[in-house]
Amino acid sequence: MIEDGFIYVVLLVLTSSAIVYTEKKSRHKLFEYLPSIVILYFVVMLFSTFGLWQKSESVTSAYTFLKSNLLPAMIFLMLLSADMREIFKLGKKMLLTFFLASVSIAIGFICTFSLFHTYFEPGSWKAFAALSGSWMGGTGNMVAIQGALNLPDSAMGYTLLIDSIDYAIWVMILLALVPFAITFNLWSKADTSIIDEVGEKLALNEKYKRPMSFFSLFILLASSLLISSLAQSMATYLPTTSFLTETTWVVIIATFSGILFAMTPLAKLSGSSQIGSIILYLIVALIASRANFSELTEAPLYIIAGFVIIAIHASIMILFAKLFRLDLFSLGVASLANIGGVASAPILASAYSKALIPIGVLMAMMGYIIGTFGGLMVGKILKMIGG
Repeated sequence: MIEDGFIYVVLLVLTSSAIVYTEKKSRHKLFEYLPSIVILYFVVMLFSTFGLWQKSESVTSAYTFLKSNLLPAMIFLMLLSADMREIFKLGKKMLLTFFLASVSIAIGFICTFSLFHTYFEPGSWKAFAALSGSWMGGTGNMVAIQGALNLPDSAMGYTLLIDSIDYAIWVMILLALVPFAITFNLWSKADTSIIDEVGEKLALNEKYKRPMSFFSLFILLASSLLISSLAQSMATYLPTTSFLTETTWVVIIATFSGILFAMTPLAKLSGSSQIGSIILYLIVALIASRANFSELTEAPLYIIAGFVIIAIHASIMILFAKLFRLDLFSLGVASLANIGGVASAPILASAYSKALIPIGVLMAMMGYIIGTFGGLMVGKILKMIGG
């Protein structure tokens, strides 16, 4: 049994790197349906269930120190790729479609929680708030909300369970619908000429970053840690409520910092997404290390709730398609840019045309920007419903 904090961290890093290495080398189909970060969570949770480490003072100190300091740094790094000036190039129609998808997902969460909240344990609104952050942005947003709302690490198992199982099936459905795009567009009376034009412009105007270097990695790492330190210091001076805690302020400050610096020369340095992803994996491993399989007693109900959310989202999007004459490509990519993020939106875009991949990437980047704020807003409503 591990009691030393440093050995505990080393084991988490080794486990994370082993899973990433396995995904890269094996290219097993399992990773197409279960992202490596989800597999990491459940592998580490398995270790925790079998008591591989003890919650000693050293282990707890290492956990608290790393999680509290790395979370704002990760948020900042993940948002450095989300340049608002590039996102605006998507055009009004695609931006409208993206926000319609975000709103419909929020409505799905609110309606579903209103129907099922009496069947869940007290405080379950936090798990759904974290999931809503993920389904409007990505895993980074989910982790940010988990920290902001002080969601117990054990409850994150439910969130990641829904995020992996329900999301995987939704991706398969959207990919299966690609051949029916022409039929759907005729029904909705959509004009796809604008999409092709925007896709070509983005492909032509795409800016290539400088090659990753020792210099760029060091500058980005130093900048992210500085932002983390400043965010935590500033948060101590801001007013707090039962919902808007000091940690919530840290998350908000780090988010705004990432959005602002994404429009500066710092964002042109390559490596922010790589460092951010490494930190994200470590944070997820830390969260999983405090969870236990025996605590996932309501898993089937959470999974069913996830499918209800997607069903409401899909129904509203179809209604929007008819009202605003939206095409199937825009609907599908906007949906996955929210629910799947940068890992899946470009894949669906490429299923329609390689030229449309930049649209999927930029939509997913927009999800990173609004995911945390959207999840916190949904969480506020869910808290009111859950009492």
